[in-house]
Amino acid sequence: MKICLTDKDALIVVDIQVDFLPGGDLSVNKGETVIAPMNEYVRIFSGASRPVFFTRDWHPRNHLSFRENGGPWPPHCVMDTPGAMFPQELMMPAENKHIISNGMKNESDVYSAFQNEQLTSILQGQGVRRVFIGGLATDYCVKNTVLGALNLGFEAVVLLDAIQGIDVNPGDSEKAVRQMLCAGAIGITFQDCIS
Repeated sequence: MKICLTDKDALIVVDIQVDFLPGGDLSVNKGETVIAPMNEYVRIFSGASRPVFFTRDWHPRNHLSFRENGGPWPPHCVMDTPGAMFPQELMMPAENKHIISNGMKNESDVYSAFQNEQLTSILQGQGVRRVFIGGLATDYCVKNTVLGALNLGFEAVVLLDAIQGIDVNPGDSEKAVRQMLCAGAIGITFQDCIS
């Protein structure tokens, strides 16, 4: 299956941040392996003058998702700390780039980038109908962003070669991929794509 880009497409790069990479405070196993394929997708979308959205966790220091506050995770991606930054290896185009910050309120947790209404507003304002989504982590923010896109009426394409999961429970990532595809998303790899 070959997919050609149109002027109705956008790329969403989910939470490729230092804290989710090896050595980070909430590292995803093999999380660094998504960077090279994602850079290829960024290059293609940027070259086609299509918008690229970089989402990020951007938490206050006392966020409810942190274990010390009763949440499931160690502190991670705290605003303006090195762990919250995008890695230098991640390609970020100068034009048509948007940064979407999530989880900025102490009292609410966010797993879908579409919980930030700014994302939906920009996509709709630019006439986007189909979103290509990859990043970290498959079983949390990638899955929920894909499902959020579908729920809002966007077509969603999962970049299967540019995702990695946490797998708190063995098999969570495989289950998440099945959930996304069963919900109507299309799964592709770079060789299926794109021009």
